[in-house]
Amino acid sequence: MRTQKIEGIILKRRNLGEADRILTVLCKESGKIYIKAPGVRRIRSRRSSHIELLNLSKLTLYASSRSFMSIVTEAQTLEDFSSIKSDLYKIGYAYYICELINSLCVENQENRNVFLLLRSALSDLNQDGNENDIVKNFEKNLLKTLGFWLEARLLETQDSRRVMERLLERKLKTVRLMPLFAS
Repeated sequence: MRTQKIEGIILKRRNLGEADRILTVLCKESGKIYIKAPGVRRIRSRRSSHIELLNLSKLTLYASSRSFMSIVTEAQTLEDFSSIKSDLYKIGYAYYICELINSLCVENQENRNVFLLLRSALSDLNQDGNENDIVKNFEKNLLKTLGFWLEARLLETQDSRRVMERLLERKLKTVRLMPLFAS
């Protein structure tokens, strides 16, 4: 079957050419995937608002024989998490969560629990609550779900950012930017 419908959260996007985008999406069915969204940067594109960062969207994908990436043919927003997008402080936390998932999850490996964990964390951030507690809980559950038991236990006694950076063997980009969001 060349077309499929998926439900996914947009983690990352980057521009390609004049009007296209490459999206990183975490979906229930196949985990983290890369898809091409042709023409979405054009002013008249009907799909552009549905594939914004942090949106939970229902996407129809076409698997082309000429490309290794599926192509978005239709998009519909299921949840846009507007409360997060209207608060820079919450955006910083949401981007941090997305960066962790993008770095720790392997491409094309189904992990329904990680998807549900991300959706739950974004829903909690979307409502008024303690952002630090939400993120700490997310970090701990993500590491446990992905099988990093030792690192999950270290979170109880050590700074979570340092544990994550040691695990990833690189500095997290959003950690450097988050103080700018708070001011």
